[in-house]
Amino acid sequence: MLEKLVAFCLRWPWTVVLLTLALTGGGVYLTVERFAIDTDTTNLFSADVVWRKNQMTLYRAFPQLENTIVVVIDAQTGEAADDAAARLAADLQGKPLMQRVWRPDDPAFFVKNGLLYLDLNEVQHTVGMMLGQRDVLAPLAQDPTLRGLSSVLVTNQKRAAGSERATAMYLSGLDEFSGAFEETLAGRPAEVDWEKLLSGGKGEAAPVGPPLEKRRIVMVNPVIDFSELQPGADAMAFIRKSAEALGLTKEKGFAVRLTGEVPLAAEEFATLSENMALNTVGTLVVVSLILLAALRSPKLILAVLLTLLAGLAITSGMGVLLIGRFNLISVAFAALFIGLGVDFGIQFATRYREERHGHGDLERSLMKATHEIGGSLTLAAVSLLAGFFCFLPTSFLGVAELGLIAGVGMIIAYIATLTFLPAAIKLLHPPAEHVPIATHSLAAVDHWIAHHRALVLIATAAVVLAGTPYLLRLRFDSNPMNLRDQKVESVATFLDLTKDPKTAPNKIQTLAPSLAAARDLKQKILALPEVDHVDSIDSLIPSDQDEKLALIERASNELHDALYPRVKPAPTDAETVKALAAAAKSLRAAVAKKPAPQVTRFVAALDGLAKASPQTREKARAAVFTGFEKMMGQIREALKAQRVTPESMPEELRADWISAKGQIRLETTPKGDSNNLEVMTRFADAMLAVAPESSGAPVIISEAGKTVTRAFLEAGVYAFLAVFLILAVALRNPVDVALTLGPLVLAGIMSLQAAEMLGVSLNFANIIALPLMFGVGVAFHIYYVIAWRKGVVDMLASSLTRAIFFSSLTTGTAFGSLFLSSHPGTASMGEFLTISLFFTLLAAFIIVPAFLGPPKRPADPGAHAT
Repeated sequence: MLEKLVAFCLRWPWTVVLLTLALTGGGVYLTVERFAIDTDTTNLFSADVVWRKNQMTLYRAFPQLENTIVVVIDAQTGEAADDAAARLAADLQGKPLMQRVWRPDDPAFFVKNGLLYLDLNEVQHTVGMMLGQRDVLAPLAQDPTLRGLSSVLVTNQKRAAGSERATAMYLSGLDEFSGAFEETLAGRPAEVDWEKLLSGGKGEAAPVGPPLEKRRIVMVNPVIDFSELQPGADAMAFIRKSAEALGLTKEKGFAVRLTGEVPLAAEEFATLSENMALNTVGTLVVVSLILLAALRSPKLILAVLLTLLAGLAITSGMGVLLIGRFNLISVAFAALFIGLGVDFGIQFATRYREERHGHGDLERSLMKATHEIGGSLTLAAVSLLAGFFCFLPTSFLGVAELGLIAGVGMIIAYIATLTFLPAAIKLLHPPAEHVPIATHSLAAVDHWIAHHRALVLIATAAVVLAGTPYLLRLRFDSNPMNLRDQKVESVATFLDLTKDPKTAPNKIQTLAPSLAAARDLKQKILALPEVDHVDSIDSLIPSDQDEKLALIERASNELHDALYPRVKPAPTDAETVKALAAAAKSLRAAVAKKPAPQVTRFVAALDGLAKASPQTREKARAAVFTGFEKMMGQIREALKAQRVTPESMPEELRADWISAKGQIRLETTPKGDSNNLEVMTRFADAMLAVAPESSGAPVIISEAGKTVTRAFLEAGVYAFLAVFLILAVALRNPVDVALTLGPLVLAGIMSLQAAEMLGVSLNFANIIALPLMFGVGVAFHIYYVIAWRKGVVDMLASSLTRAIFFSSLTTGTAFGSLFLSSHPGTASMGEFLTISLFFTLLAAFIIVPAFLGPPKRPADPGAHAT
């Protein structure tokens, strides 16, 4: 059958080549036009998994939680951060790329009701502080000029004279004004800090609510174009451009960083694609050099490379047709295809070289090579196909899709090796082989293994047993953050947010059907030792509202003249100069007997202002009263506070906690480092025991690890059984099947032990090394067992070992190139693949010959290793 296929290709070589080139062109076109990658790690799993269903239910109820950009703004002061967030949110609002822009702290609502969110004793203290300053606030509100300030300061000097504490506060205030005036006289911008003034120079807190944090967050739901390779990248660029246009730059004391699902996915793809083209070209160059050493003939190398590239392009196009969007695992199909597909080409080409050396005739050599190696290639291809397709029934879609593409790729590589490669060899017509292919010097190693089989087997058993503790310690790291470059902005910002429980992203979300049910569930969750706190709509309802509202009403009444003043007509500039001179004279006289440096400094500033230009005096007035008027506006707004209920909240704020269908969202924060895998796993397990419908990053990460483990156990069993059955049918001897698979199992165990010993954790990316190495190992071991069954001895010295050696070098180059990736997950994949390949070759070259022992029957005349 196979010989007839190759004979047809040799009879019509141009037809085969042109047809293959047409399919190659189609694969390239599909890849270029429709290639897309999904970097969301949750989509690596079936939507039918319970935790995925819970996640989708959460997003249906609160769609704003999905596909977010979190804009983190840090500034030198809380006021600056708040102002920056307000300006950026206003600038982004309504823009084409912005679906929704909001601030989770809703400044308008919290400015108005800020006092209600303080503790009762803090409200009493704040109200008392306001009332204690009314003799300052009212006259300044009525006359917000330098004249009014001068009058107030002269009056307050006399009032403070009898109290040491009052005098200290008064002098501290003078220093604040003196500093502002001195800066103004020097031509520099200045503004009096009224919060500091009203707190007696201590700057303890804002006078109208909780202290302003130096970090503010703006949330964005961007317009996502999933047809793009980096959905949301345009929105991210627009946000950065807007922030720069608003002056929110490092030079001006601001740090604006982006994180969230969209930036994490975009920068994940950028890291994945970084140097990808260079690595691919470099890999192909190194593979070409290896092929040169293996095949010696440029024309033969060209034929194998063309076969490899054609198969890769067709496989890529088939992948686009079969799965649409690649994922973080299935995108590695190229390295897999190069690593496994080139093995078929090398085996066939090496066998052809050996036959050509013996016969000389090209077509006869190709037919003979097909006869000798066709069965081994077919059995290896079928075994690989079965091994990869066994991942299809699992819930781990990432590897299931890779298994689908890999399986199809193996079919394509197998067919291309038996069709396009013979046709290309005939058309290129490489010269005859004059040098023997086998490496006879390795026969000594064969003989040593044959005479020391027991030693090799005992040593293998000892190594496996010694590594058992490492195998038992092996863990699966399901935290996707550990697969990302920790230095990129989105990841670094995410990790920074995890340091503060208030902003930590790794929280668990739970839905309740009603407020009553939510309150009952909240009490159960709070009883868990793994829980730090729970936020809900009730968290936005202040306590002790009756007492606080009474205090606020009292302050509003007693500060009425300051809040709603009858403003005096502004003085002329001459009147301002006269008021400054009079204030300086009065204060100078007041401290004549007991000089005070603060007063002397302030009087000097007044004298300077009196002699300055009208424009300088106006700037001095602005330096004093810009902050004052802003503060009075905040106090005025804060004293309008009304009872807070879910119904009285702004719709946008309420919608973050109550869905359109009335579902209540509870957000639970864990104790400890929320990015630590053990912390997340314990937290998720505890939460799921109380609320099985919970979702969120800790649940996803914890349950994903369990799903992966279960999927690999299932697929491993399926693959092992499938390959066992295939080999049992083909080899018809259970002992021979055991001799084929036994060393492979040992190689897998040693690979896992070595990885743990070297600190290489299993993760979503590198776990594909297991099926890959299973496929490589099955192919290598099948070649050896079939040769052994034919009675071939000295297999390390044979052309088969030469083919396997160079095939493994190309495989190692393809897999090892991943280690150079800028993406940590991809790099770990290359690292683990390299470790696995080493032990796979160790098993093939050393353990398999020791397992097999001498052939059971003499070699057939002219038999060769295949």
